[in-house]
Amino acid sequence: MPALPFLTNSTVIKTVLFDLDGTLADTAPDLAFALNQVLIENGYAPLPFEVIRPEVSHGGIALIRLGFRIEPEHPDFDPLRQRLLKIYRDNIARETQLFPGMDELLKHIEQNNMKWGVVTNKPGWLTEPLMEALKLSERAACIVSGDSCTNRKPHPEPVLHGCQLAGSEVQQCVYIGDAQRDIESGQRAGMRTIVALFGYIGNSDAPHQWQADILLETPGDIVQWLANTNLQS
Repeated sequence: MPALPFLTNSTVIKTVLFDLDGTLADTAPDLAFALNQVLIENGYAPLPFEVIRPEVSHGGIALIRLGFRIEPEHPDFDPLRQRLLKIYRDNIARETQLFPGMDELLKHIEQNNMKWGVVTNKPGWLTEPLMEALKLSERAACIVSGDSCTNRKPHPEPVLHGCQLAGSEVQQCVYIGDAQRDIESGQRAGMRTIVALFGYIGNSDAPHQWQADILLETPGDIVQWLANTNLQS
């Protein structure tokens, strides 16, 4: 693999902020399980995992839309979504785990006197038990859920709040995500951004058009990028 480029910004990275679903943790198996349970309960055939996976980062609304082919205005939509979330909460860490190489990335951050945190649109009543189940709550410098702020991504408020909680300036932060709204949120906040290509990116997505600072294939690539960037700062 060729050497990864570093950015010309001379500010050292002190805080790494992650999206949760599809970036920090591989939550797709448990969300797919929940959707398929709701489908089966309502007399529908379950969907293949590879069909569900690209929609996971877009939340419960996207999953119900995918599974039942109805829109939020439909009278059955919200009851189905609430049932999906109930099943998911009861199976929050049934198969969910960190992406391969992610624990090594978190250790690299911690061992090099940097901080890391999570900024997600997932509501706190799901984010907090998941982080606890993964034994990450005490390690994270900040956990910003979808209901922690007035606005959600792609608004910059959540990532700015994450920076503040971590005690870093915006220029000292990088935001890593697998959806366009993640990159837009970080850009609007004025921080550097990385697309996690290992995340839930579908065939219809065009991450090279999101104008992130860099697109990386693995958590190991992020380790190398951080090392190169801070070495050259």
